[in-house]
Amino acid sequence: MTATNRIGCSEFQQSLLNRRSFIKAGMLGLGASGLSLSDILRSDAQAGSVASTGKNSVIILWMRGGPAHQDMWDPKPEAPVEYRGEFGVIPTKVPGIMLSDMLPMSAACMDKWSIVRSLNHHDAGHSTGDQMCFTGYNSGPNADENIHPSCGSIVSEQLGHLNRDLPAYVMIPKMVPGTNSAYLGVAHKPFETLADPAQEGPFQVPNFALAEGISATRLGSRREILQGFDRIRAEVDRTGQMAAMDRFQQNAWGILNSNTAREAFNLDAEPREVRERYGFMPAFDPKAADRCGAPAWSQRILLARRLIEAGVRIVTVDLRWWDTHVKGFESLRLGFLPRWDRAFSALMEDLSQRGLMDTTLVVGWGEFGRTPRVNNNAGRDHYPNVFSAVLAGGPVKGGRVVGESDAKAAFPKTNPKAPQDVLATIYRHLGVDTHRQYINRAGRPIPTLPFGTPIDELS
Repeated sequence: MTATNRIGCSEFQQSLLNRRSFIKAGMLGLGASGLSLSDILRSDAQAGSVASTGKNSVIILWMRGGPAHQDMWDPKPEAPVEYRGEFGVIPTKVPGIMLSDMLPMSAACMDKWSIVRSLNHHDAGHSTGDQMCFTGYNSGPNADENIHPSCGSIVSEQLGHLNRDLPAYVMIPKMVPGTNSAYLGVAHKPFETLADPAQEGPFQVPNFALAEGISATRLGSRREILQGFDRIRAEVDRTGQMAAMDRFQQNAWGILNSNTAREAFNLDAEPREVRERYGFMPAFDPKAADRCGAPAWSQRILLARRLIEAGVRIVTVDLRWWDTHVKGFESLRLGFLPRWDRAFSALMEDLSQRGLMDTTLVVGWGEFGRTPRVNNNAGRDHYPNVFSAVLAGGPVKGGRVVGESDAKAAFPKTNPKAPQDVLATIYRHLGVDTHRQYINRAGRPIPTLPFGTPIDELS
């Protein structure tokens, strides 16, 4: 397939999609910004995606807001207190690697994960940093909208589904800037859970629920009407697109009537002890999410593991909001760091016990780090000049540190790395061709990644 063939829908296809828009309203219950199962499967019908034969997958733990690297993974105990901050350091299971003393569980399993301490880029904006880290490109005029596709959308387009009964690309709970599909089209947007495991009450994904008041009998009647209408259209279709749309509707119907996707998203099926190992369960402590502004996203990480195990290829988890300008140490001490420590170490343990570490690459990072010097509000501000990321599983060997920041965690001292290098590492693990070119909306050929080299030091 050429790059030209890979772009968008034709006017005829678009008219078909418009005609089918009532499917979402009448057959598949949708949130305002969500995608139906039919939308997710459109990659088969429209974009010609071919399922990869590989079994590798990726979990991106997106720490939106920018985690303070010097208060987590790159402590500077010898720096002056105005740089060092309020936390101490502890040794880890791997000799020579030190972490913040707020991460004891992570320290105990340091042999399972590694750190890149020399990441850097040039942009101190939240959404513009999001765009860079998810796409490898600078943002457009509106930083909240993608002009280049996210890594998840690229994966969906190039590799398709691991399990035909599940989406290739999932966002928990919904998209953030940088995660959209841009010129790859709606077929490669993420499937958004919309429902949030961090909220109180039972977890139910609306994208998999029938519209309220629609009985199985009425649903069957609608399907018969659609099939009849399709047969009429197929008689005059000379492009072959109608047949593709028929197949895509049948696939969507098959998912709706199977238990595979429903079971994968059924977080309530997890044993209580597993859910508690990850931390905070809304049903048990509904007020915990409000403490110190730390969101209760631990259960989102557990859902990501569940989806990867079932056969979703790439899952991005929104772990916002690490924007600790004011009372930063208090927020980190009482909320963010204990929750991260517990959930991240639980994920490492869970993936290891389930035999998923070899095939699942985990990447935990945000759009930048925090300023070396503590501000007057006991917090730290936006800082892209050096920051850290953690990686585990897949090709990554545990217990390694790549790169080094200077004595005040202000700039890379050795082996600087770019966000594009992290993306290149993700792409190589999955088997994505980073040199493949796409035609953007301006008619220009755009490579998957403008530059970047996989971080071999992690292997």
